[in-house]
Amino acid sequence: MSETKPAEKKPTGWLHTLVDYGPLLVFLGVYKFYQPPADSTFGEIAAVIYGTIAFMVAAVVALVFSKWKFGKVSPMLILSTTLIVGFGALTIWLRDERFIQFKPTAIYLLFGAVLIIGWLRGRAWLQVLLEAAFEGVTHEGWLKLSRNWGFFFVALAGLNEVLVRTMSFESWLWAKLWVFLPLTFLFTFSQIPMLLKHGLSLEDTDEVLKDEPPTG
Repeated sequence: MSETKPAEKKPTGWLHTLVDYGPLLVFLGVYKFYQPPADSTFGEIAAVIYGTIAFMVAAVVALVFSKWKFGKVSPMLILSTTLIVGFGALTIWLRDERFIQFKPTAIYLLFGAVLIIGWLRGRAWLQVLLEAAFEGVTHEGWLKLSRNWGFFFVALAGLNEVLVRTMSFESWLWAKLWVFLPLTFLFTFSQIPMLLKHGLSLEDTDEVLKDEPPTG
């Protein structure tokens, strides 16, 4: 008798969101409430530095948690964590918050370029990146979804750069929650009618919302 392979554990919606946005909440909390000593070696940028350190640690913890809880780590989460650690290290070393602010732009532009180039070449890379082939969705549906997310990521990159240049650092941090997160959810909802026309079953719509790409 052949052994039945255990079903792969999938993240619930709130755990998926926690993995994506938990590190950012940690960053916000440390930046907002940490009171550096007067003789801090980091000077006026101390809150940003310590918030960045907490951000880097929380991102790695989120990655390890994802591997432990769900048995896998998505390529997007690996890339996002790598960039958080890389740009975070530059922020600490050079004591310049602009590096951590550029990290979302880098992620958005990279994801956008990969998806748009794939679409132009007839390849639906979003399906590969999300590691989730929703039952019934046609190749054309995946191509359209990859194209749409690609241009959406490019738009988010432009929006991030505008906000970096027009907001204080703290306001920009809050915008990550109150601007980028709602926009991402709204965009995800907007794609469901198109996917339904290309074979997505109503039962799988919850999976679309759970497996939305992270917004850095």
